[in-house]
Amino acid sequence: MKFFSYESRFSQLLLKWLVCSLPIFTMGAATTALYYTCLKVIRNEEGHVAAAFFHSFRENFRQATVLWLIMLGAGLLLGFDVYTVWHLRASAAGNLAVMWTLVLAVLFAVTVVYVIVLENIFPLLASVENTNRAMLKNALLIGTHYLFATILVFAVHFAMFYAVVAIFTPLIIFGEGLCAMISAWLLNNILISVSGEPDEDEA
Repeated sequence: MKFFSYESRFSQLLLKWLVCSLPIFTMGAATTALYYTCLKVIRNEEGHVAAAFFHSFRENFRQATVLWLIMLGAGLLLGFDVYTVWHLRASAAGNLAVMWTLVLAVLFAVTVVYVIVLENIFPLLASVENTNRAMLKNALLIGTHYLFATILVFAVHFAMFYAVVAIFTPLIIFGEGLCAMISAWLLNNILISVSGEPDEDEA
């Protein structure tokens, strides 16, 4: 398919995202640039894909990197907590087991909040300017207010994860690009509607 050929704009965009994500700490800026370019494509505003990608990468590098490191650190901590409490619950009995079950339920609720913010933070950063605190808050508010879109975006990423793990592992090469393009399409109207509503929070 021409869409997946090396010469296609999609493949070139994905290649740039992969290269810029390799240092790991730059993944936030690269993902923001990926969404920025996907949104441009969907809105028929794109010029040169490389120019659009690197424009966003440079413009949002500092903030996207800070937000990515915050999300990465929070995700690692949350994953460690869930893993630890899960095993403590499995080895406990009686009242202690009930306590760890309640703690685990709270952690799962926090995980849902985390996933909602993670889904929306980089598309939002690609669309509007705001403080880090406002970005995190608004990513959660958008995700909970537009819950159906949030569920669809999650379903897209989950389906891709399942396909990579259980069906065709090399799909990971195009996986994030496809997820970003579909997610950008799902979130496009939402992001347009919120972009004219600046948040007054201060950092």
